[in-house]
Amino acid sequence: MPCDVEKFAGIELFEHLNEEDRNVLAAVVEAREIPAESVLFRAGDPGDSLYVVRKGEVELYVRDTAGQKIVLNVVREGEIFGELALLDHGARTATATAQVDTELLEMDRDGLLLLFKRTPAAGIHLLGAMGHMTRKADELLRTRVSRNANEEAEERLTVLQRISDWIAWFSGSMAFLILNLAWFVVWIIINVGHVGIPQFDPYPFGLLTMIVSLEAIFLSCFVLISQNRQSEKDHVRSDIEYDVNIKAELEVAHLHEKADQLYEEVLKRFTKIEGMLKPKA
Repeated sequence: MPCDVEKFAGIELFEHLNEEDRNVLAAVVEAREIPAESVLFRAGDPGDSLYVVRKGEVELYVRDTAGQKIVLNVVREGEIFGELALLDHGARTATATAQVDTELLEMDRDGLLLLFKRTPAAGIHLLGAMGHMTRKADELLRTRVSRNANEEAEERLTVLQRISDWIAWFSGSMAFLILNLAWFVVWIIINVGHVGIPQFDPYPFGLLTMIVSLEAIFLSCFVLISQNRQSEKDHVRSDIEYDVNIKAELEVAHLHEKADQLYEEVLKRFTKIEGMLKPKA
């Protein structure tokens, strides 16, 4: 049924309309109430209208080839959905289900053209909504593919973490061992008084002991920081492996379903052929 003009209040798509334009548009916009858990449309259905959520929430989702549900978006008050099928005359690309009792404003192609004639700024808002959905789809695709644990951890590194990683790496290298050995030898030779240089840390080399102790403390801290990062990387790797295992399990289950369907079809064909070959009495 045509909607009440008051229902346009607070919706950004209609905010640039004056009172006359709202009255004209209200005659071609239909108000609909959808109960919770009801399916508004399914992927593959023909699409000839878009929807604006006035109250409630609508979940948009698809199912991949393995049968897993992928939630594309949860549309809330004032947001638009279903515009793609309306614009390109194609089928619905997702299934829309009301999460709670929901009130929608439904607009067909003629109503949309009338809106654009009355207020061209609404076209920019519609393009913005489509761009928002595209960005969400891009992010969804990026996070659903198999990821690289090293790249995931690398993206979150701070400058201090990068420095601690380098120090931890260098402290475990042969260059660090040789450098420390050369330093200790030169320090001891100078402070035993055999080279004619004034001693600044005589035996038992208390200053050297303190410096080495501080070095060990700081190095252990940097190594622990690096180990914590490695633990985080291992956690990311475990999550990735879990995702891959789930995808593999769903794909195997899907293949089993296909094999069962093929078996049933072949069995039916054999039964039919067998019936045709039986001699008639």
